[in-house]
Amino acid sequence: MDLSDIHHLLSERASAFLQRGTHDLFIDGQWSAAHSGQRLTTVNPASEAVIAQVANACPQDVDRAVRAAHRAFHEGPWGRMRPVDRERLMLRLADLIETHAQALAEVESLDNGKSAAIARAVDLNMAIDSLRYMAGWATKIDGLTREHNVPFAPDAQMFTYTRREPVGVVAAVVPWNFPLLMALWKIGPALAAGCTIVLKPAEQTPLTALMLAELVQEAGFPPGVVNVITGDGPGTGAPLVSHPLVNKVSFTGSTEVGKLIGHACMDNMTRVTLELGGKSPVIVLDDCDPATAAAGAANAIFFNHGQVCCAGSRLYVHKKMFDRVVADVADHAAKLTLGHGLDPGAQMGPLVSQEQMERVCGYIDIGRSQGAEVVTGGGRAGQRGYFVQPTVLTGVQPDHRVAREEIFGPVLVAMPYDDLDEVAARANDTPFGLGASIWSNNLSKVHRLIPKIQAGTVWVNCHSTLDPGMPFGGYKQSGFGRDLGRAALDSYLETKSVFIQL
Repeated sequence: MDLSDIHHLLSERASAFLQRGTHDLFIDGQWSAAHSGQRLTTVNPASEAVIAQVANACPQDVDRAVRAAHRAFHEGPWGRMRPVDRERLMLRLADLIETHAQALAEVESLDNGKSAAIARAVDLNMAIDSLRYMAGWATKIDGLTREHNVPFAPDAQMFTYTRREPVGVVAAVVPWNFPLLMALWKIGPALAAGCTIVLKPAEQTPLTALMLAELVQEAGFPPGVVNVITGDGPGTGAPLVSHPLVNKVSFTGSTEVGKLIGHACMDNMTRVTLELGGKSPVIVLDDCDPATAAAGAANAIFFNHGQVCCAGSRLYVHKKMFDRVVADVADHAAKLTLGHGLDPGAQMGPLVSQEQMERVCGYIDIGRSQGAEVVTGGGRAGQRGYFVQPTVLTGVQPDHRVAREEIFGPVLVAMPYDDLDEVAARANDTPFGLGASIWSNNLSKVHRLIPKIQAGTVWVNCHSTLDPGMPFGGYKQSGFGRDLGRAALDSYLETKSVFIQL
């Protein structure tokens, strides 16, 4: 499936964007090639066909982008702009994204492998709503006044208050599983706070970030407020997060890379938020309808091909209904139709890259070698494209690697349990703590269990449900800080205390 074979399936804007073939960096409101002239190739994971060539930014390009953002923050009109005018620009951008949502979904599908229909319904709708939600906060950032209580000057007449001020230049590094959505999760609060931003998309999925840059231009943002640089981790990402003029880093990705970024930020005392890996439990209590639990568990792991940081990759089912639920989940998995993202009949697409496909298949082999039983799936699907069969493993022990490490693919490990205390302990027996779901109609048991679960989000009778107004982030090695909600905005703001003696 080459590009020439699918242009008739695409909207006009998506087709025109892809027909260009090569794409440059967006720095200071202008498009330019990388300083080195080097480019990266991006491929369609369903067909392995080349989609485009993008600029491979080197440290000189990173410096140029950061300095453009620095100038825009300190010298340009952005820093003097009224909050209501920032809000209007953000809303204009949201409207443009909505106008071109189908084209963005199609390009996301070709670049990432996910279903274009799901990308339009989930990724784009959530991205648009998130940006509009954050736009509303631009006019609602305030400080407070208070009566002073200076202990060594009790008779002084003093006016004290606090100001909330933008942190400055933000470096945003986003992953390949939800490329556009994650970009807007970071751009939204940064712009609402009055910051400027340098966005680096994942090297595997750079295209919708570049389309977003075009829309930023159309919306009329001042030059340098939003910059988009494409490239790999060592050559582009590393110099970006360690640049001395970057005031805040926001990263979503693996725990391994997040730790490296955290160390780099500490060297410069750069503010940082990290949303990292997960190994989220799906806990089925003994009162839950088995069919409902199985459908929920299947969606929790197989949505977006398992490439979700909070995917429900560990299934704990009460022993009295374990066999029934596992059989039903396996049946769901076996019936999923695999295909390319523009195929309306496909229910699951490929993984993002050959490297990711080999990683996931390697974990399945590790599971087998440690004694796991493959109930369904168990390997690569087909010979072309990076497809992996939806897989369910049983016979897994808590210390097995497939039960402890993030696989990031359509692989579920299912384990029985006896009581609430046991399942809470096993759910928490992981270095991660991003999400968890509980499946039950017994609210007494649910409310007893929720406080015991060490996770940033607990869902009940659903999984991976998100709301722009509800904060999202993790405990333990799933990171720190929050995306979404009012809490996300706080990490893009500094608090200044002011004392005025009258």
